[in-house]
Amino acid sequence: MHVPDVSVVVIAYNDAERLPAAVRSVLEQTLHGVEVVIVDDCSKDDTFTVAQALAAENPDRVRAFQLPENSGGCGAPRNHGIRQATGTYVMFLDSDDVLERNACRNMLDAAESTGSDLVSGLCVRVHLDSRHKKTTEWYPWLYARTRTIESITELSDLLVFDTLSTNKCYRRAFLLEQGLEFPVGIHYEDLLFSAQAYVAARRITLIPNHVYYWNVQEKAAAKSISNRRHEIANFVHRMEIHRRVDALLESKGYDELKYRKDIKFLKHDLVLHLRDLPLLGDDYRREFARLANGYLAEIDPRAYEEVQRMHAICAYLLSKEDWPNLLPATDALTNPGRLTVPLAERDGQVYWCAEHLDTEQGRQILDVTSSHYDAKPLTSLALGNRLTSYSGRDGVVRLAGRVVNPLGRIRPDAQLGAVLEFSARRSVGGRTARIPVATLRHAGAWIEWEGEADIARTVRPLGIIDAVWDVRLILTVDGQDLRTRVSVGGAPVDEADSLRIRPRLTKLVSDRFVPQVTRKGNLSYVLTAEGRAAVRTTAMIEGAMHGRTARLAKTSLRRLLRAKKDLNSGETKLRVYHEVYSRLPIRKGLVVFESHLGKQYSDSPRAVYEEMRRQGVTFGAVWSYSGAKPTGFPEDATLVKRWSWPYLRALAQAEFWIDNQGFPLRLTKRPGTTYIQTWHGTALKRMGFDEPHTKSRGFAAQASFQQALDRFDHFLIRGEHDRRTLARAFRLRDEVLLPVGYPRNDSLVEARREEARTGRRERGPLAAELGIDPEKKILLYAPTFRAAPGGKVRAFEAPFDIEEFADRFGDTYTLLIRTHYLNSVSLPPAVRGRVVDVSRLHDVTPLLALADGLITDYSSVMFDYGLLDRPMVFFAYDYEEYARENRGTYFDLKEHAPGPVVATEDELFGVIANLPDEADSKYAAARQRFNADFSEYDRGDAARRIVTTFFTGSGK
Repeated sequence: MHVPDVSVVVIAYNDAERLPAAVRSVLEQTLHGVEVVIVDDCSKDDTFTVAQALAAENPDRVRAFQLPENSGGCGAPRNHGIRQATGTYVMFLDSDDVLERNACRNMLDAAESTGSDLVSGLCVRVHLDSRHKKTTEWYPWLYARTRTIESITELSDLLVFDTLSTNKCYRRAFLLEQGLEFPVGIHYEDLLFSAQAYVAARRITLIPNHVYYWNVQEKAAAKSISNRRHEIANFVHRMEIHRRVDALLESKGYDELKYRKDIKFLKHDLVLHLRDLPLLGDDYRREFARLANGYLAEIDPRAYEEVQRMHAICAYLLSKEDWPNLLPATDALTNPGRLTVPLAERDGQVYWCAEHLDTEQGRQILDVTSSHYDAKPLTSLALGNRLTSYSGRDGVVRLAGRVVNPLGRIRPDAQLGAVLEFSARRSVGGRTARIPVATLRHAGAWIEWEGEADIARTVRPLGIIDAVWDVRLILTVDGQDLRTRVSVGGAPVDEADSLRIRPRLTKLVSDRFVPQVTRKGNLSYVLTAEGRAAVRTTAMIEGAMHGRTARLAKTSLRRLLRAKKDLNSGETKLRVYHEVYSRLPIRKGLVVFESHLGKQYSDSPRAVYEEMRRQGVTFGAVWSYSGAKPTGFPEDATLVKRWSWPYLRALAQAEFWIDNQGFPLRLTKRPGTTYIQTWHGTALKRMGFDEPHTKSRGFAAQASFQQALDRFDHFLIRGEHDRRTLARAFRLRDEVLLPVGYPRNDSLVEARREEARTGRRERGPLAAELGIDPEKKILLYAPTFRAAPGGKVRAFEAPFDIEEFADRFGDTYTLLIRTHYLNSVSLPPAVRGRVVDVSRLHDVTPLLALADGLITDYSSVMFDYGLLDRPMVFFAYDYEEYARENRGTYFDLKEHAPGPVVATEDELFGVIANLPDEADSKYAAARQRFNADFSEYDRGDAARRIVTTFFTGSGK
């Protein structure tokens, strides 16, 4: 069989749309001896189907594989690709990128002519969001000419800067001999893999050719790992990877490489995260400082002398955790040239601040004398201007702030004046509005100001072209104008404080000014249409009316649509939802149901729906679904795909919303719609505003989250524990709470009553459907999901030996494994018949009713299963990590668990071997207390009470 010259490993996850283009870029290479190895990371969409089709179309050149469970990163699929590759050389390609047409030929020629283990070429970033798809070359100075090096020590910049794995070609024998693999379960895997490859390679060749086109889409709905820096887990992973690379370099004695890498860390890696600090909470900052300072302590002190002054200042102030001086410094870092502090002068030298000048290192790093802030004309300085208060209501915005007065250069007797300027970022004729500032005063190190602007009267946008408006304060000092941008770091700006405006063209497009924070931390406004629009009737919006107003509406809508390249973008749909659909009449009796974000027909929404059918309620039923096509949903309901146009229209016109997790956060609920939130489980883990991740989000994000929670008209609770935890964490008003229990648990309560009455346990048809031996008892293993850093769900791996379980207990028990709905499990063939994967069953409630015992860890199914008064075992093998290093818990499981809590496989198997004694009779009283503490409102009539209260009227 012919051995391919190059194997290109194409990895994909939920990318069915873009995968074909990536594969075509390989198949169309000018080098014909190329094979494609597609590795799908267990996608939830049609990606693997597309991959199989590509393989079927090109059977001699394309092979497709799918991992049994999602790995949550790039490492595992690439490693699998290396193992499956048959080519002499291996390259890597992400499914959203493409190869340059001659990439494989150029790399192969270089590798063969030089005998290099590794060949690297130019990567080109393609900015898809830019108007003309701007391109930038990735560290082009490294690739100015063809060169071959015998050791990475000859070109340290290559290891320090070009950390990509995708613009390179590797000799496969080299990868296998060195045992080179990507790390799994951690992000920034390229940094470590590339470092290991560089260090191990006996020869490296660089070529000046474009080889890889990296498509960058910064406005994508799903943020990439590198763009989720507001998540502390992102920084945890970055630090861990850096430590591993450092250990590698130290083990080889590459001190100079480590020093060069330290410089890059100060000027790049650290800076990426420092820029976001002003917009993040105190909890995030403290944890960030703890992580960063542990690493900064190991940095070579000489590195501070090799970076820009502001980079060194920020790193030094972070090491001191001096937030009052650091946060203004990060503002200056984000806005180069901006002077954000009053400065300090000592013995003829100028320093960034007056603190930390008692040490030689502090004086050296904080010295900014060379910037000549004391000598440059004031008009040439970009003075920092920081908000101190902000409020907006009824079209009027009130702002206050303070401008830096460096070294007191603005004298107390100076003649001062100021205006606020609102200017359209893009418009015809450069539209601006200027409003005089009412209060302006000299305050020593600062110039303080306060102003009020009647936006509705003074700012008159066209309403289409001029969508974004920036805010500046123009400060006049003795007749000279100093223009300053207004930064937001000092005061919360609530996006909910939108302002009425009167656009010149039409209110169909916009009638609100919404404050937003730019990427550089400055105040801006975006036109939107959240208020009452000028069009009063549905017919006008639908284009059914005639005359001048209708023509204006049609023209405005056409302009709006032309301004959007993608009519199915999220922003377009949000605008149409609020501006068009929300003006349609509410349809009496229309009920939209959703369970687990449309992934299932299950849970309490299902129980309410089926109770409505049982009671003969007349209503219009709509169920949302996600994925390619719905499976398992009722045939007597209208099915709409989540985020589709019919979905948005149904939500806008519904009389009732019923779900168990949350309809899209940015969709405003109309006053005539009633939102019944059934929720999906009693809380052990901290939730909502009790969760560290939520606390670390910026003011605007927290306000947006709260606004979404405030949509709930009714929130079901099953016990007073829910009132103390969930209700408080979501900041719900007491009158919103419905103490009726969970409708999904009605069948469990009834099953327990029937069992107590008859003394028998009825299994029902599900056991036969699953092929379970009627002579065997049933254990259900239902663990919670594990959130990986960055918010991704960790791939499921059984924490105990499934084959050993089957061998020891398979004659007595059938084990059902039910992973979280985002996971899947792959069972070894040897356990077939003794262990059954039931993860694909949408509704967990019938599985709970079927099981003779439950094995779980921290899943909320414990509270539901407790209603059956059957044995439970808690396999808490990672309890300390989960309870303390995760997001925390509301109570100590070990103190309240209604069954044994075990930490090892031996303990687990020991309990199962003695199950009747260990987890049944011994814990009977504990189960009763558990139900009393957490499930006192689950009485078996929740669905009936909801239906009679809201739909039949007899409960009112």
